[in-house]
Amino acid sequence: MTRILVTGVSGLLGINLAHELMRDFEIVGMDRGKLMNAPFKIWKADLLDAGVVDAVLDSVRPDWVINCAALANLEDCENNSSLARTLNTDLPGQMAKACKFRDISFAHISTDAVFDGTKEGFYTENDAPNPLGVYSQTKLDGEYAVMNENNNAMIARVNFYGWSLSGKRSLAEFFHHNLANHKSISGFTDVTFCPMFVNHTVRTLAKMLEKKLSGVYHLVGTQPMSKYQFGVEIARKFGLNENDIQPKSINSSNLTARRSHNLALSTHRLSTDLGESLPEFSTGLGEFFAQYQQGFPQNIKGYLV
Repeated sequence: MTRILVTGVSGLLGINLAHELMRDFEIVGMDRGKLMNAPFKIWKADLLDAGVVDAVLDSVRPDWVINCAALANLEDCENNSSLARTLNTDLPGQMAKACKFRDISFAHISTDAVFDGTKEGFYTENDAPNPLGVYSQTKLDGEYAVMNENNNAMIARVNFYGWSLSGKRSLAEFFHHNLANHKSISGFTDVTFCPMFVNHTVRTLAKMLEKKLSGVYHLVGTQPMSKYQFGVEIARKFGLNENDIQPKSINSSNLTARRSHNLALSTHRLSTDLGESLPEFSTGLGEFFAQYQQGFPQNIKGYLV
């Protein structure tokens, strides 16, 4: 059975990746100590400690490494650019090099936010990135570090939503929890993105690794929409009051980190190289709702105790 080492396993992507793939793959998740009752193997260590990357690779001996570890909060990155650079740039390069030396397939998770959002229409992998803040700059530099060290590596620029351990890691959770508690919230009408249900992200990543794809790919949803429209779709699916979402311009927000207005990414290269279409937004939203009905958010919270 293929063994996968997942870094950042307690994050939104990491926990769903491990949970989704543990039926068909042997999963080893790296965690600093949050997960106490996970249904897959845990390697407790801090990736930033000296020698840890080499030690875990030599001990676990994975076939694949999927690097989900990152400092992903945009405001935190602005406030601590040194840590952002260490986690988002330096560490991925180090891991890519170590995996190449051991002939381990390496997949690195990047972000759609490497673009400045000024283009009309869809961004392709051939478009030049232009990061607007510390997070997006360090993630782009992480892409370069990975490819400089390992030209067989795969880089996926993503944007996903799903249920997390904390219940606070995805935009879908933000809309759901607030609307379910009858709270009035805002949704940006002038920020376009292509959200993908996280389990679709995970399944596609596995197919990409099985096909031994390399280079940069856009792994996002196929349907662009505004953050406001995304909230409305969540409300409608869960039978909540969409009128509690107030349309708002991001220019009137008090966010510190700059956001791109248009992050519509083309997935043509990925669907072509996989030989299949990517899942539709409605399909993912249906699965997200089904997980809620089945108690999945509560289930994964049990991994913490």
